[in-house]
Amino acid sequence: MTVQNSLTPSKRNPNSLDYATIWQDSLTIFWGDWLDLRVRVAQVAASGLISPLIYIVAFGLGLGSSVRPGTAIGEDYDSYLQFILPGMVALSSMAISFGGTTFSICGERLYSKTFEEVLLLPIHPLSLHLGKMIAGVVRGLMTSASVMVVAVLFLGFTEQGISAIWSFFNPLFLLVLILNCAVFAGLGVIVGLNVKSLESVGLLNNFLIVPMSFLGATFFDPATLPSALKVIVFCLPLTYTSVGLRSAAYGSLADFTWISIPVLFIVAVALSWIGAYQFSHQQD
Repeated sequence: MTVQNSLTPSKRNPNSLDYATIWQDSLTIFWGDWLDLRVRVAQVAASGLISPLIYIVAFGLGLGSSVRPGTAIGEDYDSYLQFILPGMVALSSMAISFGGTTFSICGERLYSKTFEEVLLLPIHPLSLHLGKMIAGVVRGLMTSASVMVVAVLFLGFTEQGISAIWSFFNPLFLLVLILNCAVFAGLGVIVGLNVKSLESVGLLNNFLIVPMSFLGATFFDPATLPSALKVIVFCLPLTYTSVGLRSAAYGSLADFTWISIPVLFIVAVALSWIGAYQFSHQQD
């Protein structure tokens, strides 16, 4: 009978599904990105703040002054500014989670040429995707936090004192926000693995992210649209984020649009498996 030496390390199959190990390896991949990201926290937090501020001033305070509750938006809102603030959080989290993740992977693949080292690691492809995705989620949350602070300042404090803060920092709001970051960070990973140049990233951004920024219920209430347009708008994941954040910020728990959470979760999981497949077949 052959007795195996207990000091001999067991062989590890990188394609086997051990979820505890996958999670640990994902955090290891994330930590590599975080070491670079932590020295640029202020830069990342401010990078996605300019566009939402312009939209808030131009649409919320400018054009929005002529929009009355009960017309283009529901009667539950005091002003158009109040209506679009959750949409600005959704927009900034989408843009930075997608763009930051895509450009990070493109830089490693096309310029620094360090991405091959990542592909040679003996870990499951899902860990590679999740690690890069978590880094994108953190980028999105950094920027979103700065937009949320601005939103609280624009809303001001209510008679209850902390209601404006609670509107944008309650657990349900944060859950929808994290799921949105996961969706677009996951999409950013897939795009980053496939593009051949930074010009391709710009092209995809113009045809995918920019249209979604305006059609994802950030500036309008999808309930006011004709049925044919509703079908198109609700095919966009950002729509579920905007609607979910808006109801989490201003509505009661009974009125929350619960469909937003499973839709965003399913999309994030689907993108994770697509990304894992892409990593397993990636050749750079």
